[in-house]
Amino acid sequence: MSNKFLTLACIRGNESLSPRPHYPSMPKYPKGASEKNMEGSETKAMFSVFGMTCSACAGSVEKAIKRLPGIREAVVDVLNNRAQVLYFPTYVNEETIRETIEDVGFQATLIQDKMKERSSEVCRISINGMTCTSCSTTVESALQAIPGVQKAQVALATEEAEVHYDPKILSYNQLLETIEHTGFEAVLISTGEERSKIHIRIEGVRTDNSMRMLEKSLQALPGVQEIDMDRSIYKFSLSYKPDVTGPRDFIEVIESTGSGRYKAMIYPEDGGRDARRQEEIKQYYRSFLWSLVFTIPVFLTSMVFMYISCIKYALDTKVVNMLNIGMILRWVLSTPVLFIIGRRFYTGSYKALRHGSANMDVLIALGTNAAYFYSVYTVLRAATSPNFKGTDFFETSSMLISFILLGKYLEVLAKGKTSEAIAKLMNLAPETATLLTLDNNGNVIGEDEIDSRLIQKNDVIKIIPGAKVACDGFVNWGQSHVNESMITGEARPVAKKKGDTVIGGTVNENGVLHIKATRVGSESALAQIVRLVESAQMAKAPVQKFADHISKYFVPLVIIFSFSTWLAWFLAGKCHGYPKSWIPSSMDSFELALQFGISVMVIACPCALGLATPTAVMVGTGVGASQGVLIKGGQALESAHKVNCIVFDKTGTLTIGKPVVVNTRLLKNMVLREFYELVAATEVNSEHPLAKAIVEYAKKFREDEENRGWPKAQDFVSITGHGVKAIVRNKEIIVGNRSLMLDHNIAIPNDADDMLAETEDMAQTGILVSIDRELIGVLAISDPLKPGAQAVISILKSMKVRSIMVTGDNWGTANSIAKEVGIEAVIAEAKPEQKAAKVKDLQASGHIVAMVGDGINDSPALVAADVGMAIGAGTDIAIEAADIVLMKSNLEDVITAIDLSRKTFSRIRLNYIWALGYNLLGIPIAAGFLFPSSGFRLPPWIAGAAMASSSVSVVFSSLLLKNYRRPKILNTLSIQEIKVE
Repeated sequence: MSNKFLTLACIRGNESLSPRPHYPSMPKYPKGASEKNMEGSETKAMFSVFGMTCSACAGSVEKAIKRLPGIREAVVDVLNNRAQVLYFPTYVNEETIRETIEDVGFQATLIQDKMKERSSEVCRISINGMTCTSCSTTVESALQAIPGVQKAQVALATEEAEVHYDPKILSYNQLLETIEHTGFEAVLISTGEERSKIHIRIEGVRTDNSMRMLEKSLQALPGVQEIDMDRSIYKFSLSYKPDVTGPRDFIEVIESTGSGRYKAMIYPEDGGRDARRQEEIKQYYRSFLWSLVFTIPVFLTSMVFMYISCIKYALDTKVVNMLNIGMILRWVLSTPVLFIIGRRFYTGSYKALRHGSANMDVLIALGTNAAYFYSVYTVLRAATSPNFKGTDFFETSSMLISFILLGKYLEVLAKGKTSEAIAKLMNLAPETATLLTLDNNGNVIGEDEIDSRLIQKNDVIKIIPGAKVACDGFVNWGQSHVNESMITGEARPVAKKKGDTVIGGTVNENGVLHIKATRVGSESALAQIVRLVESAQMAKAPVQKFADHISKYFVPLVIIFSFSTWLAWFLAGKCHGYPKSWIPSSMDSFELALQFGISVMVIACPCALGLATPTAVMVGTGVGASQGVLIKGGQALESAHKVNCIVFDKTGTLTIGKPVVVNTRLLKNMVLREFYELVAATEVNSEHPLAKAIVEYAKKFREDEENRGWPKAQDFVSITGHGVKAIVRNKEIIVGNRSLMLDHNIAIPNDADDMLAETEDMAQTGILVSIDRELIGVLAISDPLKPGAQAVISILKSMKVRSIMVTGDNWGTANSIAKEVGIEAVIAEAKPEQKAAKVKDLQASGHIVAMVGDGINDSPALVAADVGMAIGAGTDIAIEAADIVLMKSNLEDVITAIDLSRKTFSRIRLNYIWALGYNLLGIPIAAGFLFPSSGFRLPPWIAGAAMASSSVSVVFSSLLLKNYRRPKILNTLSIQEIKVE
């Protein structure tokens, strides 16, 4: 996660500079979900489609649907004669989709699905015990099979599941039970919409009756909506209305109820995930140390002491028949290593096999058990036979467990480092805050230092120089400069005065500020960013399907190959297929074959394949966040690295996005103040950037009357892509472009035509104003290019990425801007749906298209593109509108996003090459392919060490991405940009 990380500039209106009104509240199209109302913005419809006979029919229907504007996804099932469509109702409706299907030549009927009535919640669960892709696939399949689960994702790297489910059909407890039934420990992290929710843990409670009493006391508070109780750790999870109550009220009620016996504290929002990870690291470390205590003596007795004559004599001392002291010692010492210290591998394999799957634990259990129980057989034969001569492999089984525990310890240690980006984000928030108490007149009458997590909405917080801002809010009193670089990437401190907004986690430079809290806790910008980065790290890249597919067959194939290896060597030995000199003096042909079989079993490593993609995605998205580029998971990364064509919107993307009136020319005698009074009265009803620029300019003519409103406008009408009109003071005012005037039969004098041509040549936008159907004036509005825009386009050309500009502005201005910036292909006077159509045309011609826009009026194009990049999204997390959010609003971050995605996927490829190469080379070597020619044999304990190191090496390979630096040429560009400003 929704950054350097946010305050992303406020959302702007239509990107064009043509005089047209703001498009009303277009949805924040995901390629995933809407900001607040996922089910409201994105709608699902199911159609029965009759007449399809083959996949070609289904393909034609699917293609026709996807050509429509506002289509999120379309899937056609030819077997069941159905089409499922995800779409945004602002742009297209069910009837249009149905007619489109029928236009292709098939009969279509809308299925009134009850799914529309269903609600949706998101549940995040921590899963302990997963070791490889097979484990995560088993859990994911089990969750998806539950009725009411709409979507389930299980991430091996983070050991978490994210489940979208219908709370009317099932509860999160059923999800936890399902995971535990598959053989893994499940711990709830969060449920539902996490805004206005807090977790409180109670100390001093001894009975369930006390918990119920506290629950009733909390439930009685106004504003408390729902309470969940976890008796096992004495924790309450409260959903509440932040405008009515808050965490300080809850703690006060709890501590007063128990007459001082109870102590309440905020429970970590991540459900103690970091604590669990640290505990897991400690467990593996302790297990490894204990295994060494037993394994080292086993290793010494079997590998070292045999060369020291006096010790060898003692160990070879017979106890019963051929049973000697060395055998007994090795048996006694190796048994606890396998069945006590290594118990987790056996329970894991049992649970996996019980559910019909096979994972890495199965390979470990089979390999170590084969060595151990053959050794037990050798001991028993030696004890009962006076002539038996055999070799035990106790050191093989115990050393295998020890090396694997070392590998798992290093792996969980490294995996913890892949999510450091989230930890850094969370550490931006200060631990304490100074709460001010005000009297009725707003004067400060007291100060208290409190835990920053106890801040409630509308609290007034004091921020001293050098301190971090504790929450989102606005300045209530004081002036200062605030360093927002950790959130927005803006290097220079931003001036703040009364009424200005501030973001939690930023640093106050000088001056004291009093901040009134508006967003606190899980509702704050920082918390939303953290959730978005977490979601990004959960999302699987499509390339991960490759590893998932292999994992289904990997372990069974390894077991078959291992058995075949043993059988081949055993039969070759029995049939004298190789000379007896090949057999070591301490073994027979059966034991040699067994060693080869066990080596194959334990050298195979499905973990490395499973970790190749998710660890790289985790590190890549974390690095992106630290660079001010929020990449929403593996899908966005995979698409971005293939991009070969970028479509830029103009206003706010290539240009600064703050248009200003630079010239006014009147064609009739008229007082300029009166002229702007009429124009501003009309434009004040529009939220378009051009309208705001005109209104702002008009204020200069009435500075002595700042607070007086503009004249009332009647019959206001906005004409999309053209302009506005209204009746002001009984005069018809029309403000817009040339086509709007011609549509209303208003003559455009030659002088006005010349003025328009002149403004367009200067890359300015010309706006015409008519009063009572007579052209009165021409306004010239300029929106300068962003510093470095020309260099960015040039760099993209060198990266073999084609650039295209699509804008709603007129052709003259568009061509001037394109020429100045170095873009050759231009589409002007384009409406939002025409931008989306252009994107689809480019895709149809074989391009992988990225769309860069402001995230509002470009929404159809951003949805249609392979990768949507939003520039300058705001703190209300309009970030949901795109696959990638350029949080600093710097155009050069487009290059950073593409370069980072390419570097990340190069790393993923390298991980796969290593993981596959390791198995493809290691398994044949372990099977003895080199033994006939070179005499080289891989003992099982070395094979086990190699297996453990392979997964660790993949994680460390991914961690190298943390050293990513954006292209050096961009650093030069940033310096030039600062100089220009």
